[in-house]
Amino acid sequence: MSAGLVGSAAGGAGEAAGVGSSAGALLVVGDVITDIVARHRGPLAASTDTVAAIRTLPGGAGANVACWAAHWGGGEVRLLGRVGSDAAAWHERELAACGVRPLLVVDPEAPTGTVICLVDTSAAAERTLVTDSGASLRLTPDDWSDTLLDGVARLHLSGYLLFSAGSRAFVEVALEAARARGVPVSLDPASVGFLVELGVDRFLALVEGVDVLLPSLDEACLLTGLPDAEDAAAKLSRHVPLVITKLGADGALVARSGTVSARIPAVPATPTDTTGAGDAFTGAFLATFLTGAGPEDAAREGCRAGAKAVEAVGGRPPAIRPPGQHRRDTTPGGRG
Repeated sequence: MSAGLVGSAAGGAGEAAGVGSSAGALLVVGDVITDIVARHRGPLAASTDTVAAIRTLPGGAGANVACWAAHWGGGEVRLLGRVGSDAAAWHERELAACGVRPLLVVDPEAPTGTVICLVDTSAAAERTLVTDSGASLRLTPDDWSDTLLDGVARLHLSGYLLFSAGSRAFVEVALEAARARGVPVSLDPASVGFLVELGVDRFLALVEGVDVLLPSLDEACLLTGLPDAEDAAAKLSRHVPLVITKLGADGALVARSGTVSARIPAVPATPTDTTGAGDAFTGAFLATFLTGAGPEDAAREGCRAGAKAVEAVGGRPPAIRPPGQHRRDTTPGGRG
């Protein structure tokens, strides 16, 4: 495996009350993306200018989950992803600054994936994504090594990995290795748009062996064909043993073996940017779950993290930077 390993950073900030170190590391595999976040007010003006506040930030569903998990818990968090040479060093620094141990494969051909996040500040800060996946979906089985599971207590996969042939093959190899080691696997479906293209039956076949699924409400409804959140969560939990459905401002549902066992209330928040809120939920859930907490308590921490995430711009928690280093010094190519 040709992954560039950047130093092992310390664990997270211990954000969740009562969360201690887990018995092993969390390995997240997923997308590492450069986010261009444009916050505008009201509809975009066709054929002319729309005033916006624009920032370039590190992102990617997989990378965001890893950063929130490190921020929320005390255990080691590792991230395997694929990036282009154009922004590899920047992403490595940003991940390490969030307490994540980066295991990045540098793609010799494709640039780092880029997402333009259009955030309408007058519409509950909802965002629309324009995506160029770039190198992020070019992981292949050659990028996997069974040694990646050494010391790992849980493997978490970003659903974006299912949306290209190479990374689907990677997922198959990783799942087989995890089963052989007895390492449990969780997955976040990631994108309604890509799920439509992939197909529901194909998705459900690909996630065979996953023990925890963390869909959004829209994803759960799409995957089951049911309009009701509780019905959809219950049905999904007949395919995957534990389903945590993220409901945004309505909290979350916990479903097991065909039954919804708990509805977790949301934590009140004033949205600034909803980018990465689901990733924050997933990261905090996994960090808490790894300590031995039950899924209900872990989902409560997920709701706390989601509320914190929507009150800030971008999909990451605050970074822990060395003295004298500021975000303006760590943008791709040194741009401020």
